[in-house]
Amino acid sequence: MNRHILKGWMLAAAGLALLAGCDKDKKDPDPEPEKKYKYVVQTSSNLSNAQRPGNIKVFDTFPSGNISTIDQSFQGMGMAGWRPYGNWLLKMFDSEAYEQGIERLKIGTGDIVEVESFLKADASAFGSGNFVIADETTGFYWDAATPLKIQKFNPTTLSRVSSGEIDLTAAVNERGADEAGIKYRSVGQKFLAVKKGKLFANITYAKTDGSQKGFWDDFYPDVYIAVIDIATGKYEKTTKIEGTGSIAYINDNPMYSFDTNGDLYIVCQGGDRDNLQAGALGGRSKIARIKANETDVDAAWSLNMDDIRSDGKSKFVSVFAKDGKLVVPVNNTALTGGPQGNINLTDIWEFHIADVNTKALTKITGIPAVTNPGGSYGSVEIDGKVYLRVSTADGSMNGYYELNGTAATRTFDVTEGGSIQGIYKIEVE
Repeated sequence: MNRHILKGWMLAAAGLALLAGCDKDKKDPDPEPEKKYKYVVQTSSNLSNAQRPGNIKVFDTFPSGNISTIDQSFQGMGMAGWRPYGNWLLKMFDSEAYEQGIERLKIGTGDIVEVESFLKADASAFGSGNFVIADETTGFYWDAATPLKIQKFNPTTLSRVSSGEIDLTAAVNERGADEAGIKYRSVGQKFLAVKKGKLFANITYAKTDGSQKGFWDDFYPDVYIAVIDIATGKYEKTTKIEGTGSIAYINDNPMYSFDTNGDLYIVCQGGDRDNLQAGALGGRSKIARIKANETDVDAAWSLNMDDIRSDGKSKFVSVFAKDGKLVVPVNNTALTGGPQGNINLTDIWEFHIADVNTKALTKITGIPAVTNPGGSYGSVEIDGKVYLRVSTADGSMNGYYELNGTAATRTFDVTEGGSIQGIYKIEVE
């Protein structure tokens, strides 16, 4: 018995030694590769030029001090803004010829941005190519060739999905089908948004059928939004924003923003307040809301520009939502249009923070009145920090400034390359 016990102990010891040897031979699992990021800055060298020429330059770290976007940069057209998604840089105009559609850019060799692909849209109306992305394989866009339909596309391949076309003719014709005063109809021309499995698309009823049809020519005083189920592609209903006009616009700034809790805030630029006519100079402008778990416009809430300024010539042009606060530029004088107008390139826009519960506005300090953000995002969030686009007409301030509370401080200014139009963070391989 003792010999058997001894033999058992010896075998056990040998087994332990073998296991120990095996443990020593095991290699530690490969550590996760460290993620690398680049910061991409867009500028426009001439915002007065309709084709918006400009530059995009890549930086290793978030810019600081005075920077240039001229050397080692990508030059092209349509540089008044972009509409990024995830790790993609996308915009509504192609860089080579300013054609309408969806262009995707990438960071190429030597950290120089280059065009990766382009999905062309019909050029017969402004807004053609307006798009929204639901996920990496599902997106939607409006093509002027089929104004009463929404096209589906695959964002990864940047190609149209022929089987995904959504025909909304019946939804559009729920009102005004026989109205002679409506000269043009479309759906998704100015506003497309995705929220919790639903696609939201504005319905345009226009009083003109010319080169700018669908813009500043609204027939109805209310804005109508079609709601579509994404999974089935079926139209569900139409909701409306009452007593306004001219929802969003046609540039890369989509003019809506999701709050931290999922509520959707939408800019409506309004129209002539006193005569209830459409127009580009404000009046009846408001920010509307669709709550996170709802599909109807919140009829009990809106932030009205006419309550902030009484001149009837004022409007919202951008919105950024976070933690129940809205960052909005507000014009400090009545808007004027035309070649000598102040609406775009004059320092009249002052940043404010609006509390969504009280609707009280607080002016942001540390920065002066600036020019209209236009096609660029007026406010962006990067690395958990909120930055404001600060660009004055004389170029003395021309960058993104960090917002802390109700004050903004300088992070960087572009001193060569044109007006700041965007900054975005991209992960690179």
